[in-house]
Amino acid sequence: MSDGDFEGYGGRHVPEPLAEPLEQLATAYDDIKETEGFQRELDALLEDYAGRPTSLYHAEGLSERYGADVYLKREDLLHGGAHKINNALGQALLAKKAGKSRLIAETGAGQHGTATAMVGALLDLDTEIYMGEKDVERQKMNVFRMRLMGAEVNEVTRGGAGLSDAVDAALEDFAANIDDTHYLVGSVVGPDPFPRMVRDFQAVIGEEAREQFRERTGGLPDAAVACVGGGSNAMGLFHAFRDDDVAFYGAEGGGEGAGSKRHAAPLADGADGTIHGMKTRVIGDDVEVHSVSAGLDYPGVGPEHAMFRAVGRCDYRAVDDEAAKAAFRELSEEEGIIPALESSHAIALAKELADEHDTILVNLSGRGDKDMEQAAELFDLN
Repeated sequence: MSDGDFEGYGGRHVPEPLAEPLEQLATAYDDIKETEGFQRELDALLEDYAGRPTSLYHAEGLSERYGADVYLKREDLLHGGAHKINNALGQALLAKKAGKSRLIAETGAGQHGTATAMVGALLDLDTEIYMGEKDVERQKMNVFRMRLMGAEVNEVTRGGAGLSDAVDAALEDFAANIDDTHYLVGSVVGPDPFPRMVRDFQAVIGEEAREQFRERTGGLPDAAVACVGGGSNAMGLFHAFRDDDVAFYGAEGGGEGAGSKRHAAPLADGADGTIHGMKTRVIGDDVEVHSVSAGLDYPGVGPEHAMFRAVGRCDYRAVDDEAAKAAFRELSEEEGIIPALESSHAIALAKELADEHDTILVNLSGRGDKDMEQAAELFDLN
């Protein structure tokens, strides 16, 4: 699928100045990704720097509470606290080999910005992060971490001052500085080659989980579950199981609940459209993009997810804020594992699916350190 077409979704819907740089990036990626030297160097960084492989954990307390065997793929244990480092290392290494000296990135929850700052420091690349004003306010700790590692953080105040606006600002920077700059896109979104490139760098999640699950149980899970904003952690989990008899479920940000006009669920409640250089599913103009978790606050979704929805490969369900908050507390209390609010949506959906499936694999995409100030307010823990 070298042209980035996912059954009519995806593609490169970009202004002319971006067409040639994207073609160059696609060519560089296709030429470099399979070389033995690149893979060896990336594998070493994933192991020695990021902390792979991550464990597969049978959550016995949660399983007893929910009535199904729940297994967690522990991406929260990675350096930086989330799956984002997998893709950041891959793209930054690619940029270095392509002769780029500067990285830019967008971020919502701050985990991708933090991962980009990490790899920028590691590989001696100038790093600049674009982050919406409202996300800067609710993710202060990650902003501090980015700046501590030498990254410049630009607070975006336009529009809704969220993740979508940060993407717009980063794309403008990329178009103006294409000679020395690589735009390190954080999810399976945007024009080709980003959706397939990010998926490939995140596919290590599912590859490990599939092997670990077979070793542990002798089979495969009935269902694989992940939260979906842009959708990189979900696609990273799903990709290795796509030809298996494993049901896929994606948990989107349902915001204030059924019937609400404040949510972030383009797959469950949106329509086909074009955004940020791709054809995909988008939220309508009459909806205010909202989720309790900053990382799910995006009005579109990766085009491969749009395809999965269209062909019936994945069931995408909106999980409202209250269900996600309840799951956040349940996992913390039952297992002593504090999840990111994004990952809490996947835990909440696993609870909903416990009546339908005996074994459920959940991608615990990040840990809740970044959400502690917000959680203290949500649960009145001060």
